[in-house]
Amino acid sequence: MQPKTTYRRHSGVLSWIFVTLILTWAAVLGSGSPATADEPPDCTFNLEAGVACDFALCVDVFGGNQVMKEFRDENGNLVRLISAGKGSVLSFTNVSTGATLTLTTGGSVTQKTFNPDGSQTVTSTGHNVIIFFPTDVPAGPSTILYLGRIVYTIDPNGVSTLQERSGRTTDICAALE
Repeated sequence: MQPKTTYRRHSGVLSWIFVTLILTWAAVLGSGSPATADEPPDCTFNLEAGVACDFALCVDVFGGNQVMKEFRDENGNLVRLISAGKGSVLSFTNVSTGATLTLTTGGSVTQKTFNPDGSQTVTSTGHNVIIFFPTDVPAGPSTILYLGRIVYTIDPNGVSTLQERSGRTTDICAALE
């Protein structure tokens, strides 16, 4: 059974949604129908200009196989979530130009700790795509593939702050300009 994922645009970082997708989606198939000027392209996620990149971004997610484990305290409250396993194929498209970048991601491990103050600490290793909004630190819009380790916090208001990173990065927005 896959965990329920909630998408809240105001929560700042879209990373958890991508981490969850990278970690849990078995297969996502688009219909392949062409988009019109009035309708966004048919893809897993349509992100408006200014959200993930300066331009509208279409993201497709295929495959992947992850195992998720929840840890609860004595009162039944979720205190930690760990996901680990094989990554997904991610296809990013600049909606304005049609430029596409497809990544075959390797595996990843993500630990999300729910702190007593309502904040969250996320530590990910392996291949992880992180999207920061303009309200985050560093300010987005940005969509970056991290190959290595990344740690960020999410405050109770949904603002994400990058704490540390090591390894290689790929700026997906720059690759699609």
